[in-house]
Amino acid sequence: MAGELAVKALMRDSGMAELPRDKRRDDPYYAHFPELATQLRDTVHGRRSGELTAIAKSNHFQNWSTDMRYASTAEVQANWIDAWRASADTLIQKMEL
Repeated sequence: MAGELAVKALMRDSGMAELPRDKRRDDPYYAHFPELATQLRDTVHGRRSGELTAIAKSNHFQNWSTDMRYASTAEVQANWIDAWRASADTLIQKMEL
């Protein structure tokens, strides 16, 4: 969640506006990884567009889906958790620049 919110703060800082209500299905402001990265690649613009494109093309939050929130601990590998934490930390640091 923290990583997604950091990306969305960067989007706001870049000047990207939310899409109209009837287009929310395609709006990165309402998406979660990995869909967020895909939608961001398709809609990125603004003064931080290069940085946002790089984020969208990165491997942040690999193996993540919102279904993971309800997965048993046996289904989630410890190295995934470490990678997700690192992704979140990296994205939060970008937000602070």
